[in-house]
Amino acid sequence: MENEILQNLKWDPQQGRLTFKDVRYLLIRPETLIDFQKAVEAELGVRTGELVYAGGYTGGSLSSRRYKEVFGYSDEEIVDFMCRMGGQIGWGRFEVEELDSEAGRLVVRVYGSPFAEAYGASDQGVCHFIRGVLGGLGAGIFGAEVTAEEPQCVALGDPWCQFVVERVRTHPP
Repeated sequence: MENEILQNLKWDPQQGRLTFKDVRYLLIRPETLIDFQKAVEAELGVRTGELVYAGGYTGGSLSSRRYKEVFGYSDEEIVDFMCRMGGQIGWGRFEVEELDSEAGRLVVRVYGSPFAEAYGASDQGVCHFIRGVLGGLGAGIFGAEVTAEEPQCVALGDPWCQFVVERVRTHPP
């Protein structure tokens, strides 16, 4: 199996820059991000999850919009590509359980989340970056505000992490 992300990364030694399809990426140990997350949790508590989510959301929404607008990918192609990419950049093995664009629902299972592994045991889901990326992805393909939850997490003792992204329903007054 080939890793198209690694094969197409470009390194600019003058700038110290890695890019994939003209988008900058960086390599960082999961423990670095998790220790940052834990330090913020010590100060802010549970609100930290939403702050980390916001960072992931930005990446997911920018990527999904780019793949739709620049490359003309369908919703299914965007989800497939981003889930394959997640695995190819070391974020675990992503498996789409459900994608219903009409209903605005995406469910993804992730095996081997580096965030859950680095975090250790917890009484709540800890993969806020992945949840954020998938939330941004959902907002991009559904064209609407979404909720994103992590009902299962390895840090909770589950065998995998599961993410449920749903379009927010607006009701007329």
